[in-house]
Amino acid sequence: MSTAVHGTRGFGRGLETTGAWLLGALWILPLAYAFWTAFHPGEFSTRFVLAAPLTLENFVRAWHAAPFARYFVNTIILCAMILAAQLVLCTLAAYAFARFAFPGRAVLFALVLVQLMVMPDVLIVENYRTMTALGLRDTIIAIGLPYMASAFGIFLLRQTFKTVPAELDEAARVEGCTPLQLLWKVYVPLARPVYLAYALVSVSYHWNNFLWPLIITNSVESRPLTVGLQVFSATDQGIDWSIITAATLLTTAPLLVAFLLFQRQFVQSFMRAGIK
Repeated sequence: MSTAVHGTRGFGRGLETTGAWLLGALWILPLAYAFWTAFHPGEFSTRFVLAAPLTLENFVRAWHAAPFARYFVNTIILCAMILAAQLVLCTLAAYAFARFAFPGRAVLFALVLVQLMVMPDVLIVENYRTMTALGLRDTIIAIGLPYMASAFGIFLLRQTFKTVPAELDEAARVEGCTPLQLLWKVYVPLARPVYLAYALVSVSYHWNNFLWPLIITNSVESRPLTVGLQVFSATDQGIDWSIITAATLLTTAPLLVAFLLFQRQFVQSFMRAGIK
């Protein structure tokens, strides 16, 4: 009986390992194809030949085909602006929900949770009307404004702040800390892993966001990288996959490098944050 049980468990582990490797291979195949095509001439985009020559010409052509420098600046400004606003607003809101008792707190927090169930795409029409009424259409601020109050960030930080021992809170108050000093000196330092996890998720999402920036922007001065990539999908002159993959790698390279550099902190942050 024992041998049969161990055999079944071993078979199950082997099946899980095989499935994990298979899923990993399926995930990395598009990225591997993008690297192969971007670093080889166009005639090898559909042919795998080990002796194929390497080239950087695709990146040069992609860089000159669109104002990537401007797109990078716009995207960095956008992600930094959204993240800074989210960290401030979510921290203050989460602190209020976690440590202050006020009338309607449960109802307001329930409304925050309801926002988690509303897809941003549903609000595109109303957001467009609002940005137009404010005179912000075709600006970087218009892209980021609807995302500055994050329900996910409020919920995540509120759950984290509630795990802070009450003794630390009381000790800081005895020492004469004001509520804002208490937040800055006790709660924020203890929640640093969660802040890192949330920052990585936020930057990754807004770096890759496409539909809303496409609708609200009309000029190069405000377009982010994802919208700028659409210039390579024009079919009037044909589609060159080597140029498209090179442009794609240019836009995703900062995220890939950041993940490779901070992958350990990234995983540990999610584990400490309790994200399942």
